[in-house]
Amino acid sequence: MLVGPFVAKRNSRPWIVSDELWSLIEPLLPVPAPKLVVGRPRVPDRQALCGILFVLHTGIQWEYLPQELGFGSGMTCWRRLAAWNEAGVWDQLHLVLLKKLRSAKQLDWSRAVIDSSHVRAARRGPKSGPSPVDRARPGSKHHVLVDGQGIPLAVSLTGGNRNDVTQLMPLLAKIPAVAGLVGRPRRRLDVLLADRGYDHDEYRRLVWAQGIKPVIARRGVLHGSGPGVHRWVVERTIAWLHGFRRLRVRWERRDDIHEAFLGLATCLITHRHVQRLC
Repeated sequence: MLVGPFVAKRNSRPWIVSDELWSLIEPLLPVPAPKLVVGRPRVPDRQALCGILFVLHTGIQWEYLPQELGFGSGMTCWRRLAAWNEAGVWDQLHLVLLKKLRSAKQLDWSRAVIDSSHVRAARRGPKSGPSPVDRARPGSKHHVLVDGQGIPLAVSLTGGNRNDVTQLMPLLAKIPAVAGLVGRPRRRLDVLLADRGYDHDEYRRLVWAQGIKPVIARRGVLHGSGPGVHRWVVERTIAWLHGFRRLRVRWERRDDIHEAFLGLATCLITHRHVQRLC
């Protein structure tokens, strides 16, 4: 029998925004500017978000978003996604969800695991590069840092030719300061686990300088010097991310749109943990 946050009966329409999720997102959305020209009424934000989630879950192209769903046109949803990402909505929502988890003492700061995954890029654009594993075709990498349970703490996007270790310090810096309990907000981990792709003594010193113990596998050393059995939590989270079809292949030329999808998917995964643990 499977055990995990997704054991419950699968939602046949996961792009429909629940009242509980909408109550968290709505206060974070920027106030729309007044219309300068009288025309069609503005598509409600909740319906546009459903359209964005439909594209994220199904991987359909924007222009083929079915009009009969009532979510507005693909271009309307695309503009709304770009505007909300620029306003930092997904970062704010992620922090809200992490606060809920910390309030319930469900964030495991004792250890964290970092890893990355390569995805093919259908078009060349910013933060894409020749893939070292796919005949130098354009690709990108999703870099993910999770806590001891696999709850995503930080994600980033780079070109497929970037070394994993280059994102070690940026991801640590991207962990938000999470309040929710008495005392200062917390963002420092106790232990950071990583595989051989992060084996570099200079980065070990940088991690130690932040008060975090690095447990990074060494090249040429027998297994047991790295994350070991604890690595599966980050691999599972990456699998959840790529369960959203829009993230399996990078279709967007613009990196900010793909990062918006990545940030939204991170929030959805974190929200499922909130539903299960809080």
